[in-house]
Amino acid sequence: MTVWFVIAVPVVVMLFALGMERVEHRLRHVSVRGEDVEEFLEQARPDEVKALYGHGIGRALELFRLRRLAGRTAKGKQRDLRG
Repeated sequence: MTVWFVIAVPVVVMLFALGMERVEHRLRHVSVRGEDVEEFLEQARPDEVKALYGHGIGRALELFRLRRLAGRTAKGKQRDLRG
């Protein structure tokens, strides 16, 4: 019985550590800067707020960034047409 305990405890600890490493990896990629959240809260549209409520801050910021990127691209095209 003691032999199984001696073998099982390190295996369980290793599996736990591997699981926590996966969780940490996901959290590292989802981390959000405070400036991004502040800017989002100041300028968010209703669909982006719905995404925040339904899918979390990661998806909401993704939509917010895509909108801003599309706006910059459109402004760049307008400059090209004028010039």
